[in-house]
Amino acid sequence: MAEFLLSAFADEAGKTLEAQIIALKENGFTHIEPRNLDYGNISEYTAAQCKEVRKALDAHGIGVSAIGSPFGKIGIREDFAPHFDLFKRNVENAAILGAARIRMFSFYFDADDSYEVYRDEVFERLDKMADYALSGGISCCHENEKGIYGDTDDRCLDILTTFAGKIKGVFDPANFIQCGVEILPAYAKLEPYIDYLHIKDCLYANSKVVPAGKGDGHIKELLTLFAKKDGKRFLTLEPHLKVFDGLAALEKKGETSRQIDDYTYPTNRAAFDAAAEALRALL
Repeated sequence: MAEFLLSAFADEAGKTLEAQIIALKENGFTHIEPRNLDYGNISEYTAAQCKEVRKALDAHGIGVSAIGSPFGKIGIREDFAPHFDLFKRNVENAAILGAARIRMFSFYFDADDSYEVYRDEVFERLDKMADYALSGGISCCHENEKGIYGDTDDRCLDILTTFAGKIKGVFDPANFIQCGVEILPAYAKLEPYIDYLHIKDCLYANSKVVPAGKGDGHIKELLTLFAKKDGKRFLTLEPHLKVFDGLAALEKKGETSRQIDDYTYPTNRAAFDAAAEALRALL
């Protein structure tokens, strides 16, 4: 039986680390998946800056579940070398932050790009990232995302079976919905490889993100199924209920307005609190 640990992308609650820590503690979360902080995206942080983040988190008893990185969110035709250099720095930073995982993706494709033609290039890049991370005691965790190689359950399965033992899976139901994938069959297919869940719900009708349990993501059923796994398992809240600073830089151009549903919340913190309450209600 799984022991759930609650984490979150707290940059959706506030811009600063201080504001994010407050939001986490007031909502009963014990961990953070850092993404955007005081000085930008966590992937750009120096070792010294990460030490300061770790000091602040430790002072409040907040752990780091994973590095919420954008690695693998470049085009498959873009130069991989500088991206990989930055990734290597983040493996060291993950250790500083006490994180055992780095979230990653499998590269954007343009409409006229062939998944079959570029599969070998995708897998060569993933292999380099996974090997380097493992050499530092860190696991790469692949998140399904629209527009990348691993956008559907079948291509995620291709990645996770090929790299079994080297790359773990992050299951994001909202991202699958936005790709037209059926959630429960996808979970059944990928379950052996799933390390943690993103708590993010969505509607098939318009691709809008909604609070957990209010969409087509079968979040309650997913939690019931995920609870059958062994050990400590993270549930990482990713509200996406209101546009927040830094989102545009994380998404493919032109996608933000389609994904985000304001849901009438007056502030980002209010939206975060509502998302947290929806998760607590389901638990």
